[in-house]
Amino acid sequence: MKTIDVYLQYFKANCVANGVQRKGAAVRLTAESDAGQITYTVSVSFFPHEADDDFRISYDAEATKILYQAKGRRSKKREQTELLPVLREHANELAASLNGTIYWESPLIEVRLG
Repeated sequence: MKTIDVYLQYFKANCVANGVQRKGAAVRLTAESDAGQITYTVSVSFFPHEADDDFRISYDAEATKILYQAKGRRSKKREQTELLPVLREHANELAASLNGTIYWESPLIEVRLG
């Protein structure tokens, strides 16, 4: 199985999970290919971010959603035209399911594209 983070960026956020205030969110679009099958998932993980250099990702406040799954292989064209344009919409849905908010206008790191 080959796994690639197509998109990764951290943002300021707000969420309380398991009694802990979370002030950051990692947003990912991941491509996984295995045996001729491709799956794209979007995930949101809220983390404490207690200092400017604190990027300890905790996995107790994470939600994931499959955006695309089919026979085939990775397609950068599909990523650019179909998946990345709706990434924020799906990430916001996942954040809301965790009672959290992502502040898109306040990135904590530059976007990483794979």
